[in-house]
Amino acid sequence: MSTSELLEAAADEVWRPYMSYQTFDRADGVQIIAADEQQPRVQCSDALCCGTFGELLQGELPVDSASRDSHFLVTMPIALFARAHFMPIAGTRSVTVYPPHKVKAKRLAENLVIALGASGGILFLQSELLEGKGLASSSADLVATARSIACCFKRRVRTSLIEKFMAEIEPSDGVMYPGVVAYQQRACSLLSFLGQMPPLAIVGIDEGGTVETVDYDQRRGEISGSHRAEYRELLDRARIAIPRGDTATIGRIATASSLLHQERTPKKHLNSMLKASEATDALGVIVAHSGTMIGILLDRMAADFPRKLRSVLTHVSPLDNSPKIYLTMTGCR
Repeated sequence: MSTSELLEAAADEVWRPYMSYQTFDRADGVQIIAADEQQPRVQCSDALCCGTFGELLQGELPVDSASRDSHFLVTMPIALFARAHFMPIAGTRSVTVYPPHKVKAKRLAENLVIALGASGGILFLQSELLEGKGLASSSADLVATARSIACCFKRRVRTSLIEKFMAEIEPSDGVMYPGVVAYQQRACSLLSFLGQMPPLAIVGIDEGGTVETVDYDQRRGEISGSHRAEYRELLDRARIAIPRGDTATIGRIATASSLLHQERTPKKHLNSMLKASEATDALGVIVAHSGTMIGILLDRMAADFPRKLRSVLTHVSPLDNSPKIYLTMTGCR
């Protein structure tokens, strides 16, 4: 995995507005924070981070195929965002966060300002991502927080430092990366960069309730060796399909992962959504493996996309009278 691939992706016009104060260079100790050439100038700053509609793929790899942890996921970035706005207050290292229940963002913010040798302040968070649904709301809050503080003090923060602080808080999605990644959510570590997701639409429904990431991660069971081999094969297929924009294979991978995960966190509408996908000739079904969302994938570039979209909405409306349409974040290169 070369740093140049990530830097090129971060420079893509779709991702560039969100990546200005984040870098992927590796460094140790005191070199973790790389300051801009000019003296940092304090200002109030906004920053965003996108969410992800569940996961394209989530499971465990064979024990000997991952360096740190066999648990992994593949992201499905969507164009919904968490926004952070940081206002520094000289003479303090504490951070007050609004809304107050965003205690994970508060913890990361305070750790980061200490690492930067900067002042604390007030952190405002807004999000288009519903909490506890499997849309990476917590991860997006944390990454947006780090980017906002870095922007405020005109600093470049290494992704490895953001991941270090996130790993101390909870398992996290790979939404700090510009594109689709295979990610070790427990270790908060990049497994591989897979490229850009082609333009897809997801017709999603919410089965209700919420799932807390830490609780889910602690209670989920182990995966059999045969299923781990299946996940290995699905990941290998994703490495090929995503750079090629092979939407048919992407849909099959998502569906396979949804079915494999059903015995651990059952989706009551999975069979109905599978039937709706087949009846409308959609790409397949995708789920929030540790959430409450389930969706049907469609190729936005297909000539018959408008007709298929209407058909899918008709089929899923009896399951949820207000299904929502989510669009993938798609690079331009």
